[in-house]
Amino acid sequence: MHDNCPKCGLKYELEPGYFYAAMYVGYAINVALSVGVGILTYLLTNETESPWIYVTTVFLAALILAPANFRYSRVLLLHVMSPKIKYIPAYDHD
Repeated sequence: MHDNCPKCGLKYELEPGYFYAAMYVGYAINVALSVGVGILTYLLTNETESPWIYVTTVFLAALILAPANFRYSRVLLLHVMSPKIKYIPAYDHD
């Protein structure tokens, strides 16, 4: 990630360790993903005997979507949970 916005120069990391809070957002995303994948796996397979199919599918989904989870947890932290950062539409135009 850039340290500053290439268009307006906004410093993304407001204070040292700012993005540690993104870990909590990423954890919430991972929990929602795990529940969703677990329910979808049950609906597709109707497997109730072996837990390994659920462990495998949830692990693979979390592993495959880890880069997206990393990026979008930071995006959600910046845009939704940080009232100090304001979007200025005038910087969108060259």
